[in-house]
Amino acid sequence: MNDKDRADAVYTALLTRQGERWVQPRVDRTRRVLELLDDPQRTYRVVHVTGTNGKTSTSRIIESIVRAHGLRTGLFTSPHLERFTERIMVDGEPADDAAVADAWEEIGPFVDLVDAELAAAGDAPLTYFELLTVLAFVVFADAPVDVAVIEVGMGGAWDSTNTADGDVAVIAPIDIDHADRLGETVREIATVKAGIIKPGAAVVSAVQQPDARSVIDEASRAAGGTLAVEGEAFGLEAQHLAVGGQQLSVRGRAAVYDELYLPLYGAHQGRNAALAIAAVESLIGDGTQPIASEVLTEGLAQVTSPGRLQLLGVAPTVLVDAAHNPHGARSLVAALSESFDFDEWGVVLGILGDKDAAGIVTTLAPAAARVFATAPDSDRAADPDALADIVEATGVPVTVHPALADAADAAREWAAASDRRAVVIAGSVVLAGEALQLAADEDWKDGWRG
Repeated sequence: MNDKDRADAVYTALLTRQGERWVQPRVDRTRRVLELLDDPQRTYRVVHVTGTNGKTSTSRIIESIVRAHGLRTGLFTSPHLERFTERIMVDGEPADDAAVADAWEEIGPFVDLVDAELAAAGDAPLTYFELLTVLAFVVFADAPVDVAVIEVGMGGAWDSTNTADGDVAVIAPIDIDHADRLGETVREIATVKAGIIKPGAAVVSAVQQPDARSVIDEASRAAGGTLAVEGEAFGLEAQHLAVGGQQLSVRGRAAVYDELYLPLYGAHQGRNAALAIAAVESLIGDGTQPIASEVLTEGLAQVTSPGRLQLLGVAPTVLVDAAHNPHGARSLVAALSESFDFDEWGVVLGILGDKDAAGIVTTLAPAAARVFATAPDSDRAADPDALADIVEATGVPVTVHPALADAADAAREWAAASDRRAVVIAGSVVLAGEALQLAADEDWKDGWRG
């Protein structure tokens, strides 16, 4: 069996486990496996990132800047868009298939042991995400990496990633999401997310709603850590459109950095970059040493954020953006008007059934000239007819397409009728992954051929 087949077999084994939506506050199960493995997550420094929106992009920017310092990096994010090894990055690339397969063989006996212990206690076996977290930590230790940037799966306090002790705890904007698991108020959700703050950690936070801010203040004090908040200790001073992205001026914790180029669209990505810069300053130099200009320039220049305002096609322009909750949809709507010059946007929309479809639609509707309702390729997908009913109530014209390929064809044909039209595919990370594959297969950058 070749290395790719071995790695694919790991994913097949993971899929036999309870899925990512099966979440219980039981971080001790993951901790037990890691203890048996001699705590691989303690062999490198850790930047731990939580929040409701922006945490993946912020994590990717942090990792890129750290790597530009000449340090070996690990990056753990979720979910993946096309292949699961995207979640476990080493030095900016998906982990080597052989490394993933070897790590899986390494943890296998300990997984069996803990599963047996759980069964004896009447508890459920280790889950997909618990094991994926362990796998990532072992891959990073085996590499070995100097710094791992770890994105929380859900929440914080009881997430399996919280078995790592973050030297820096990064908190992106907090809003309502996963209310069934994390709480129905911003304060409740912030309490869970602030659980990543460990004793003596440097805490770096985006601007937060008052209830979230008070929770973060209290958690930071209790942990004896330092707290740097956007708008006070650091912030985005200026941003301007540039070809392929934007030009930034950022006031960091240790210095002001002017004329920075970030190859990502959207004002929210500029704020994510400011948060990331403050996080790296906190990791390297304890917030008192400026990042060298050439290092920061290189780190930002090589940033990518797949599935986040990513250009997939031209003639007509087609973008993809996950925008899987109202907060993400608000950022998308702002970016469409600020970063692009089109009169009409066609929105290909597919949402998972456990998401706030009404909130997403209501937020996107003012920016949409037409909606093409579809469904992500998932058992959890919301019914596109029901989604269309929600869209119709906003007064935006909508058509229904069972599969993304059909919806994308219809949207691209509609947009090709005018050079003032463009398309954005949004509503789900699953849908974004499908769109990336479809665009590559059909070569959307070669234009619409009808």
